[in-house]
Amino acid sequence: MNRLKDATSPYLAQHADNPVDWFEWGADAFAEARGRDVPLLVSVGYSACHWCHVMAHESFEDRATAALMNELFVNVKVDREERPDVDAVYMTATQAMTGQGGWPMTVFATPDGHPFYAGTYFPRAQFQRLLHGVSQAWRNDRDAVVRQGSKIVEALNEQTWLPSGPLPTAATLEQAVRDLAGGFDPRLGGFGGAPKFPPSMVLEFLLRHGTPDAMAMADTTMEAMARGGIYDQLGGGFARYSVDAGWVVPHFEKMLYDNALLLRVYTHWWRATGAPLARRVALETAEWLLREMRTPEGGFASALDADSEGPDGRHGEGLFYVWTPDRLREVLGDDDGAWAASVFEVTGTFEHGASVLQLLADPDDRARLDRVRTALLEARERRPRPGRDDKVVAAWNGLAVAALAETGALFGRPDLVEAAGAAADLLARVHVNDGRLLRTSRDGRAGRNAGVLEDYADVAEGLLALYGVTGETRWFGLAGELLETVLTRFADGSGGFFDTADDGERLFQRPQDPTDNAVPSGRFAAAGALLSYAALTGSSRHREAAEAALGTVTVLAGKYARFAGWGLAVAEAALHGPAEVAVVGPAGDPRTAELHRAALMSTVPGLVVALGEPADGGAARTEVPLLEGRPTVDGAPAAYVCRGFACRAPVTTPAELKAELAR
Repeated sequence: MNRLKDATSPYLAQHADNPVDWFEWGADAFAEARGRDVPLLVSVGYSACHWCHVMAHESFEDRATAALMNELFVNVKVDREERPDVDAVYMTATQAMTGQGGWPMTVFATPDGHPFYAGTYFPRAQFQRLLHGVSQAWRNDRDAVVRQGSKIVEALNEQTWLPSGPLPTAATLEQAVRDLAGGFDPRLGGFGGAPKFPPSMVLEFLLRHGTPDAMAMADTTMEAMARGGIYDQLGGGFARYSVDAGWVVPHFEKMLYDNALLLRVYTHWWRATGAPLARRVALETAEWLLREMRTPEGGFASALDADSEGPDGRHGEGLFYVWTPDRLREVLGDDDGAWAASVFEVTGTFEHGASVLQLLADPDDRARLDRVRTALLEARERRPRPGRDDKVVAAWNGLAVAALAETGALFGRPDLVEAAGAAADLLARVHVNDGRLLRTSRDGRAGRNAGVLEDYADVAEGLLALYGVTGETRWFGLAGELLETVLTRFADGSGGFFDTADDGERLFQRPQDPTDNAVPSGRFAAAGALLSYAALTGSSRHREAAEAALGTVTVLAGKYARFAGWGLAVAEAALHGPAEVAVVGPAGDPRTAELHRAALMSTVPGLVVALGEPADGGAARTEVPLLEGRPTVDGAPAAYVCRGFACRAPVTTPAELKAELAR
């Protein structure tokens, strides 16, 4: 066993019995490299990465290759999900040097951590030649290698970050819709060609924008994804992306962040349209999260692997999920098996004559479909399961808290709200210490890595959503603490934010990415949480910080709107106020619940809801400023629709509240 045997990251633990003498990222590795006078070999990946497993099997488990690595380098294994800051700076360098990036990422660096050569996956023979070549250059041409590393670091630190413009206007957002339409696939949904990734943040913007053109793009994309192979038609939940343009064949890993974001946006799609498909997919995905991703401590695991073992002993990608007509007949019998093969498009589109399941149209016999799906899911549960990365990542759990809280409230599922509360409680107990946040935990034990901007922002977002659903002010208070740290430790002095805190570990570059990727950028996530908090408190400081952070949206909207979906969604909320609804009434009164639900059902972009109980005299008893001085009406629960803390006359029925919000 090497030094990774005690790692909290399951990805690092997977390499604990490699013959490679791995170090975790940290001072020990740098000191060892300086002491031995050899370069660092930094290998970055994550547990659900298919090609990471391939390179590990070919090279890191091979004794001859490992011997070369141990002799010539100090080898450092990094979980990109545990250390997104390390991943970000080396990925920037890798892309600058090679024109592309990906995982596994292989970086050679000086003992000070300055990269001088990089790539991604290397087959064993090529990797061995590279090891010899890099080591020879280090021994024989040290000055040139060091200069190369210094030049790369200097160039990266001199790069100009995306400029910030004024707060987006309605015209800016219309331009963004036109830009998105230019890359939209009207037949298959989504944007661009293969591979296609679920554009969850763009979809949230389109739903908030709500014009016919925007809704048409959202409707087409969300139905196509829900009916395609990227969606698990038996167990719920979405795969990471589709390798083709038609959402048919997925890359089979399932990530918590994708499913949290998609759960929330499918719930919002149902809220906007009432589509039965939206309801089914949202609830199935929520149930998948609770069934397969929940940890014993109440949090949610990071990912399920793409690879698993097949029925014939083969180990490969997607084998847990695919079916053949013969296998369907074995499980269902001849009649139901043939029917299922037709309904689910099992025609041998995948390897070895198998198919992923699609449901391109709902069959007339819904009871038969439900019976068949149940039988197939039960049979699939007996297959060898994909591996699960069970570390809890703060940011992604924040996204899950928001999604489950809103889904539970809108669909009348208190179990989902309770699950959101349990995850929030784990974050509060294990990840938060004196207003500071730790990135990960496992088995209820916190990791040692500091939270990055997305952790603070996404957890604050989730806590504010949970407060809006439950009225529990502890979540509101904790969100305020986290956002205070965002403002004091992450601000860049020009209206944006760095991805790491000013008192954190110093890398060769302080990362700052203003664009969305697989998750909302830290900058846009912070803007959204700050805006909601400002709406609940009346804080001009938080409002101004949110507006300043949205300045890059104006720059991105015209040509790169796909990379600013969350920022565009937050900008929609800012332009609409956002609207504020204060609901005051006894917790057990059904009239309070009806008003509260009516507020949560509103499609007004970014609307915030405050819920409080009346004290003596009817005024709300609360720590939330939006509720202060808001009494019941003649003893009846009341709702106040406000904007910038300026409120209209209170209403006492859901119909009146809906009419007020429509204004």
